[in-house]
Amino acid sequence: MRFRRLWTNHFRNLESQWIDLDAQEVILVGANGQGKTNLLEALYTLCYGSSFRTAQLRELAQNGQKEFKLVALYGDEEALEHTLELEYKESKRSVILDGKLIKDRKHLIYNIPCIVFSHDDIAFVRGEPEARRLFFDQTMSMYNPLFFDDLRRYRQILRQRNLAIKEGRDSLLPIYDQQLARHGISIQAERTATTARFNEIFPPLYREISGDEVNIEVSYTPSWRNCATEEEVATYLANHRDRDRVMNTTTSGIHRDRFVITCDGQPFSQIGSTGQLRLASLVLRSAQM
Repeated sequence: MRFRRLWTNHFRNLESQWIDLDAQEVILVGANGQGKTNLLEALYTLCYGSSFRTAQLRELAQNGQKEFKLVALYGDEEALEHTLELEYKESKRSVILDGKLIKDRKHLIYNIPCIVFSHDDIAFVRGEPEARRLFFDQTMSMYNPLFFDDLRRYRQILRQRNLAIKEGRDSLLPIYDQQLARHGISIQAERTATTARFNEIFPPLYREISGDEVNIEVSYTPSWRNCATEEEVATYLANHRDRDRVMNTTTSGIHRDRFVITCDGQPFSQIGSTGQLRLASLVLRSAQM
C-alpha cells in the first residue's frame, strides 16, 4: 500500500493543503517544530483512527480549534485507488473509506497496517509492562482481526466485573468469570504463539545489527500461567474472588501478563546501555513487520 496524497485541515500545526507522497521513498526535511512528526502522525491517525502520541483526539486539533479533518488517497496491492477520510467534529470521530462509513475500527487496523518508529519506542524495552503489552497486542491486531475482537470484548467484560466487585453484586461474578475466561484464554494462547514467532526473528536480527553475540529474547509470563483451558481459568477466578473483593478489582488476567526483554536470562532494561535499549526497540519494530 502506498499513500498518494494527504490533505489536512486544522490538524496540529499543518496548513490546510494537499501534500504529494507518491514516491518509493519520502524524506521530510525541516527545522524542529515545523511539523515533520505531525505529518507522520496524520498518516498514522488515518490508518488506526487514533494517534501514537496521545489518547485524546481533541489534542490533535490546532490551537483554538475544536475539530479537524484528514483525507488521504492511496493505492492498494492490486493497484486500486482508494480515498480515506477521518473527521473529528463535536467530540466524535467518523471514518469514511471510499464513501462508506467504517463503523468498526478493526477494519482500519487490519486492512491498512501501519508501523511507526518513534523515540518513545524505548519504553517497549525499559518502560512499564503496559507498554510492552500494548506493543504486542497492536502487533497481533494488525495480522489477526479475531484477536482484536477478543481483546476488545475482554476489556469490556473486565470493566463490568470490576464494577460488580465494587458494588457487591456477587451473583454476577460467575457469569463474568466464564466470559472473561473464554476471551482471556484465547488471548493468552495468541500471545504465547506470537512470542515464539518473535523469538525466531528478534534475537538473530539484533545480533546481526549490533554485532554482539548475546542471548537476547522476549519472555512472556501469563498471569494465568498454570491455566491452559477456559474451565481452569474460570475455576481460578472463582477461587480468588475473596482476594479480588479485598483489592476491589480483578487481580489476575491477561491485563496482568508480563512481557520482558531478557539478555542472558536477565532483564535487558537493567543491564543494557541506553544505546543498546534503543537499538532493541528499533529491532522490535522491524520484527513487527
